[in-house]
Amino acid sequence: MTEQGNKGQKRQEIKMLNRKILEITGVMNVESFDNEEFLLETELGFLAIRGQNLHMKHLSLEQGLVAIEGLVNSLTYLDGNSPSKSKGLFGKMFK
Repeated sequence: MTEQGNKGQKRQEIKMLNRKILEITGVMNVESFDNEEFLLETELGFLAIRGQNLHMKHLSLEQGLVAIEGLVNSLTYLDGNSPSKSKGLFGKMFK
């Protein structure tokens, strides 16, 4: 099996169990986080995770893995399709 077919191909896995445990691969950086919102830079774009009582269970940027616990309400990619959401999020971050 050669890696030529996968060269440059971006990959991400998101696993969620009962809206309480979230594991995400392909994470390049954690931009910000608090108990209600995480903003992750992933290989597929910025990912906002919103919920209640969120906390980081595991972080390994070398492996590109983040595990989050808490009540997950939403996962949103901020990729330009919804500029009002991304402006609001970034505006809130840099306030």
